[in-house]
Amino acid sequence: MDLNYSHAIFALAPSAQPGQGGAQGWTSLVPLVLLMVVFYFVLIRPQQKKAKQHAEMLKTVKAGDKVVTSGGIMGVVLSVKDKGGVTIRSADAKLEITRAAIAEITERGGEKSES
Repeated sequence: MDLNYSHAIFALAPSAQPGQGGAQGWTSLVPLVLLMVVFYFVLIRPQQKKAKQHAEMLKTVKAGDKVVTSGGIMGVVLSVKDKGGVTIRSADAKLEITRAAIAEITERGGEKSES
């Protein structure tokens, strides 16, 4: 059994005609480049903006803020530590979590959120 089909692949490849002038090489890359540009603006750029906004939000966490963690726990921030730890109170429990676990600040110190 011969698994080398290179002769069939070469037979299917278009041969360069004298009047084409080599323009066929870069025109086959245009759809690939356009696809990469679309992926950047539709998927990558919005995710980078969202991550940047989340990082800014985590820098502004302070005592008294009402937060929701990524696990769904709702609580009030009691203290913020320098090394990234945050102590929150939820009902009768006192929890120590990392800043990265905070998904959203629902209410700042004394202000209520609009949503």
